[in-house]
Amino acid sequence: MVRANGAVSLRELARVVQTSEVTVRRDVRALEAEGLLDRRHGGAVLPGGFTRESGFPQKSHLATAEKTAIADLAAGLVAEGEAIVVGAGTTTQELARRLARVPGLTVVTNSLLVAQALAHANRVEVVMTGGTLRGSNYGLVGSGAEQSLQGLRVSRAFLSGAGLTAERGLSTSNMLSASVDRALVQAAAEVVVLADHTKLGADTMFQTVPTDLITHLVTDEPPVGDERAGTELQALADRGVQVAVAQAPVGAEVLAAGRQRRDARDARDPRDVRDTRDAREGRDAPLPGPRRPQRLHPAGDPSATPRLADVRRR
Repeated sequence: MVRANGAVSLRELARVVQTSEVTVRRDVRALEAEGLLDRRHGGAVLPGGFTRESGFPQKSHLATAEKTAIADLAAGLVAEGEAIVVGAGTTTQELARRLARVPGLTVVTNSLLVAQALAHANRVEVVMTGGTLRGSNYGLVGSGAEQSLQGLRVSRAFLSGAGLTAERGLSTSNMLSASVDRALVQAAAEVVVLADHTKLGADTMFQTVPTDLITHLVTDEPPVGDERAGTELQALADRGVQVAVAQAPVGAEVLAAGRQRRDARDARDPRDVRDTRDAREGRDAPLPGPRRPQRLHPAGDPSATPRLADVRRR
């Protein structure tokens, strides 16, 4: 999977092979010892994977469910009739698909993918920067892109990147992309960073947005045992960043695997512990199903934004 996609998350690996993330993490560590891949926070990449930027096909297959959940939550920050800027990236592309339903919106972007997602949206005006096209992320960069942003003022900028730390803020591995993203930030009153858990704690070459300029962070819940991501989230919150955590949906494969494990457990127990328990309680109780993902309210409602303490590892 790493050879095919360039990078993969531990959560995605666990889903595909239907095993625990603890097992996956152990096996990835063994593969790293053999020089077959490099471990990164929350995932794995080809050796030297962060010294070169992964292309769009590789990025689009990484943490897809998490990016979808992040985009759903981030869309709640955008109001009807607002003017915003949206940077290039696979997560911002997911956001753009949801912004197509917001009437009266004006979106300034340097991303061909964002513009394409909004091309047929009713009552949404799309303004593109100039610049030189980068094929790896379908973004416009260079002096043409930066000059077209001069004098612009909008309410919010929505950006993603390759890494996010409390010490350095958002960063990326490409100098031209970082320069355009900084110009997008200068045009906005607030900055919203969209970053899945694989970016938390990663630090890449070029700083895009320092931590003190980040207003909101929309991310997904780090996997169990990923203490580094939880620590980084707490550090960002302590620096004044408003953190909203989206719950990624439970995949059908995970639910099926859970049912198989329960069926196997019951088959090994001829006394059927559930029937004994139900008889003792004097009622018929159904099989306990998997916990449903928590429905989160729009991140723009401060009273509805989950507190960071509520999502820390238990």
